[in-house]
Amino acid sequence: MLREESSLTVYGTFPVLEALALWFPVRQLLSDYADFSWSQVETGTPLDLDDRLRVTAFRTGSKAPRYIGRSRLRDQSSEWEVGFRLEDKVTGGIAVYAPTLPQWDEKFAEQVASADCVFLDGTFWTDDEMSSQGAGGRTGRSMGHMPVSGDDGSARNLAALPAKRKIYTHINNTNPILDEESKERRWVTDLGIEVGRAGLEVEV
Repeated sequence: MLREESSLTVYGTFPVLEALALWFPVRQLLSDYADFSWSQVETGTPLDLDDRLRVTAFRTGSKAPRYIGRSRLRDQSSEWEVGFRLEDKVTGGIAVYAPTLPQWDEKFAEQVASADCVFLDGTFWTDDEMSSQGAGGRTGRSMGHMPVSGDDGSARNLAALPAKRKIYTHINNTNPILDEESKERRWVTDLGIEVGRAGLEVEV
């Protein structure tokens, strides 16, 4: 899709945009394919995308991609992982999109408390999912993703929110909730949580 767009604006925090220019040079690779505009966002500062939609980035974690390397990290607390709070200024509807969430803390709880729709990190079912399935040795939390299940997982907190729609996104292919017939999928849907899919549209 990035190669076929004739014009596209990409928003990101400073360290992310810098990484895409220097260490994972997507910006240079795509420059001949489309008219891209790379726009920096500041966490906590609202940005009007158009006359109707306002977005505010907020930090969810500080884990940098592995390709950055420790020697290149200037600040361990940089804004590498962010979520977005989107507000429709006409309807007043609010959606929160957080594809990476290492922990459900008070600051994150504040972001989703009044949301009408929440798209949340559903990468792994358990913290040891990769190792238990022979797909790798790293834990989910070490990669910046809290698990869906368990007493300290995200599902119970997500289910307790007053949001009209609660949707898991960024789901790894090892996660059993992708299987519509699995007990894990039934458990999630019984809590009132949806599993995201390509082409899903939501109105708030």
